[in-house]
Amino acid sequence: MEIAHEAVRLFVSKGVAATSTDEIAEAVGISTRTLRRYFPSKEACVQPLLAAGAEAATRRLHAWPSGHTLREALSDWKDVTPLMDWPDAAATLDLIRLTRTEQALKTVWLQTYHAYEGQLAEILAERTGCHPGDLHIRVQAATINAALRVAAEHHAWRERDDRAEPDQDEGAELWEALRTALLTAAQGLPD
Repeated sequence: MEIAHEAVRLFVSKGVAATSTDEIAEAVGISTRTLRRYFPSKEACVQPLLAAGAEAATRRLHAWPSGHTLREALSDWKDVTPLMDWPDAAATLDLIRLTRTEQALKTVWLQTYHAYEGQLAEILAERTGCHPGDLHIRVQAATINAALRVAAEHHAWRERDDRAEPDQDEGAELWEALRTALLTAAQGLPD
């Protein structure tokens, strides 16, 4: 996560093109060779941060109470703490903002979400007694996955007062955007 945070910090302050793998490695105090052993590109360095958000959402969905529809569970989640600690959420939002103009970062973003779609299918299959590979389950998982991704992008890309420093309230607003998107997606899912 330290590598991911430093990569985002450098990408935001210098730009992706102007940031080198060497600079990211130096910022975290490791050799470039070590960094390249774990990450095939400088853009891939941010994947752990993106994965943390997807993992948190997956954990939250996995914990929805048995016998409740997704809509019912989401209604109960109004006062639940946000999915991620604020420093991770803030860095993730900065990163998502960069995906609008940085194709390589957008690729990492989309690949990360795609990787968690199978876990969502397993959660839905467990609840319905279906197989995770069932077409209906896969479409439902893709719907939930897309709702989470679109909500995060919508929140990150919205107009905001650039003079205002993002704070914990933005984390709560992000959680509300994710919850709203899931409620919207759940309207099209069977009970």
